[in-house]
Amino acid sequence: MLEHVYFIRMYFPSYSFLLPIICKTLFFLLCTHQELFAQSPRARELGIEIGILPTGALNAITDVAGVKVGHVTLVEDEHIRTGVTAILPHPGNIFQEKVPAAMYLGNGFGKLMGYSQVEELGNIETPIILTNTLSVPMAAEGLIDYTMRQPGNERVRSVNPIVGETNDGRLNDIRGRHVRPQHIIAAIEKAKDGAVAEGAIGAGTGTICFGFKGGMGTASRKLPKEVGGYTVGVLVQSNFGGVLEIDGVPVGVELNQYYMQDQLTSSDSADGSIMVVLATDAPVDSRNLKRMAKRAVMGIAKTGGIASNGSGDYVIAFSTFEQNFVTYTADTSVYEPILLRNAEMSPLFLATIEATEEAIVNSLIASSGYSYKGVKGLPVEKVQELMKSYGRE
Repeated sequence: MLEHVYFIRMYFPSYSFLLPIICKTLFFLLCTHQELFAQSPRARELGIEIGILPTGALNAITDVAGVKVGHVTLVEDEHIRTGVTAILPHPGNIFQEKVPAAMYLGNGFGKLMGYSQVEELGNIETPIILTNTLSVPMAAEGLIDYTMRQPGNERVRSVNPIVGETNDGRLNDIRGRHVRPQHIIAAIEKAKDGAVAEGAIGAGTGTICFGFKGGMGTASRKLPKEVGGYTVGVLVQSNFGGVLEIDGVPVGVELNQYYMQDQLTSSDSADGSIMVVLATDAPVDSRNLKRMAKRAVMGIAKTGGIASNGSGDYVIAFSTFEQNFVTYTADTSVYEPILLRNAEMSPLFLATIEATEEAIVNSLIASSGYSYKGVKGLPVEKVQELMKSYGRE
């Protein structure tokens, strides 16, 4: 790139004013190229199949009908590496048709906004936004702006924005607070169904996981018809640490990169965070959604996460079963949901554990081509060799 700059300066001095623009454009293209690397492959493309249940068609949270995901990625100069990810439980007016929901805290060192009202009322009324720690207030402002502008919400005077975060301060100029309300609205408006981009994108742009580049990851499970045929989808923002395992293989130990290893520096601690967003089309209420959310923490543990002192491990779970939507205005004073019996929940628990584990692994593998500020992506070729040596073929 520098050779091009010198060429322009020497032979076209009258165009020197363009140099900053050219440099920034070239840098942006390099970063975009890096992001393209960050979005492939996935675990199953490498022969890594986690669990026993079948995946949905996309193996993504969007296998749950109606769910949409949108990313806005901020990559500028050598400092800014952050972004926003929006998750929409359904394509309608979520404030007017709230969805049953619950949250669970594996470890509470975090800034999850909106928790108390969800805990109290058992539903969410906005899209879910994921971003970085110091951008939570801006994200809430964007969510409130979006909600109040929606047709039908002209008289709304209270909004409970749902914003989760992880700290991307090692790779990103987090103190600069570069995420603005317009980025939140853009992520919501870009949200779509279909395949979900993974890796160093959106809210996962600047995250680190197990000392490797983390990011966004997703997976799903489809239950057999005999046990309901329901779908469970998971999306993660991975930014935590511990001793990495993939499908039971001690990858972190074998690669000599894990928490409490003598050679590691203090910057490779297990502190960090993970946000898990869990969606299902099963007819479950907030109580059983919280039970599912607890199992997501088991999925985190299966990858080697330890929920360290400085880690915020949060799960947001919701159901898209339409007959159980909570309408803002109603003709009756009685709410009559259709609910699965407790005895029917175990298959959903297993689906949650498997999808969470695989979503985390996908977030790491999708970022395998990353290298920035000393943080590199997971070396997938070495991982493949390890998986084979442990009989995972």
